[in-house]
Amino acid sequence: MSKTMKALVLDEHGDLDRLHVVTDKPVPAAGEGHVVVRVGASSFNYHDVFTVNGMPGIKVPLPVVIGLDLAGTVSEVGAGVEGWQVGDRVLVNPLKPGVGLMGEMTDGGMAEYALVDARQLIRLPDAVSFEQAAALPVAYGTAHRMLITHATVKAGDRVLILGASGGVGTACVILAKLLGAEVIACAGSERKGEQLKALGADQVVNYRTTDFSKWAIGQYGKPQRRTFEGGVDVVINFTGGDTWVPSLKCLKRGGTLLVCGATAGYAPAEDLRYVWSFELNIKGSNSFYEEDLVALLELIATGKVDPAIDRVLPLAQAAEGLALIRDREVLGKVIVAP
Repeated sequence: MSKTMKALVLDEHGDLDRLHVVTDKPVPAAGEGHVVVRVGASSFNYHDVFTVNGMPGIKVPLPVVIGLDLAGTVSEVGAGVEGWQVGDRVLVNPLKPGVGLMGEMTDGGMAEYALVDARQLIRLPDAVSFEQAAALPVAYGTAHRMLITHATVKAGDRVLILGASGGVGTACVILAKLLGAEVIACAGSERKGEQLKALGADQVVNYRTTDFSKWAIGQYGKPQRRTFEGGVDVVINFTGGDTWVPSLKCLKRGGTLLVCGATAGYAPAEDLRYVWSFELNIKGSNSFYEEDLVALLELIATGKVDPAIDRVLPLAQAAEGLALIRDREVLGKVIVAP
């Protein structure tokens, strides 16, 4: 008789009420080249909201256990796997070779156990908790690649971050401060602004009551075409939409606009006059790689970084946690400990 487990399952696309916790899902078996991980912690990303709703052009094989990010302990090792054994603590890279993202193309982390290709495993330092590790892959991996791997932010830079209260946003705040930048964090409430200051932001802007671009120009001066005076050095904009042109307007000559997504629209209005007149750099950054995750684990293990975790929930309350992500009611990551 096969063992069963608890899991958060999506049977059909729709609102979050399509998610439900089952108690009778079979525990996966470790096939060739795979291991089974006893999940210690998993975390949500806004991507999970899109998965539940359904995304044009992406066919998710339903039913599926959602959750891209997970960390835990190896509980079973399949044939042909070398270098890993039962009891090893691991972080899982969500991208399953030849398949796609866990929690989307195959069962993910919102369960007691997960089947993982051994090539996805990253050894977890003893000094890093499962909760810290599970916060990393999508949000912090993306931010690390955008800021550090691409070497886009340096000490003394003025860095304005849109959407600063979410997973990627808080990661950008933390990493930009680590790099020695002056951080301006934009969020949608005074409460979040205060929380971002506590996280290390030097300045906060409530974008619901204040035009962030005009604020930056008022604070640092109007960017000049012939000198490098005025404006900010870097704008991190993964919202797109109607924030795109205002982002261009507050960048100093030679400044950089960083983009890794477009949550408010991928086809924004454009004004190329700012790009050439101020010699602006538009730098795209896509996803993350194992090197980013390994570097982040080292930063946590040495005490240089501590991921922003809003709360840790049991699996029974996981859907409520995703609703908080959807409604932008959290600062940082929502972790689920199944």
